[in-house]
Amino acid sequence: MNPLRSLSLVAALALPGLAAPAGRPPNIILIVADDLGYGDLGCYGATAIPTPQLDRLAREGLRFTHAYAPSATCTPSRYALMTGEYPWRQPPKKTAILDGDAPLALDPARPTLASFLRSRGYATGLVGKWHLGIGDGATAVDFNGRLRPGPLEVGFQ
Repeated sequence: MNPLRSLSLVAALALPGLAAPAGRPPNIILIVADDLGYGDLGCYGATAIPTPQLDRLAREGLRFTHAYAPSATCTPSRYALMTGEYPWRQPPKKTAILDGDAPLALDPARPTLASFLRSRGYATGLVGKWHLGIGDGATAVDFNGRLRPGPLEVGFQ
């Protein structure tokens, strides 16, 4: 399936369900967490660890209750989320668990969830674990400088 079509379909189905003032698009906060299960948050009935702020976000926003990870590991799951493509249809060098200095697994010329949202006027940001590769693979990654190509080349600001 065409990745842009996949991303458009997700947006078309998800965004109308969010309440927002007329003429103003809804805010979107997408939280991707490793090793977080359905039953680990209070909003899904968990009681072992209090999660009041996440519970509030869930109560006031949209929850994905039928979303499934395409892989048990982070890189393929993040790749699929960003591109709308099944990770098993890509070369393993793109969707295997990547080392910290692996080259960027995403093609900056192809649409991603971030570039799709940015093209529709959203500000995009990324905090935390990336795990989709950085750099071109030909030169050593300088972690004290700008990491290029990386998140900024695939739609994040």
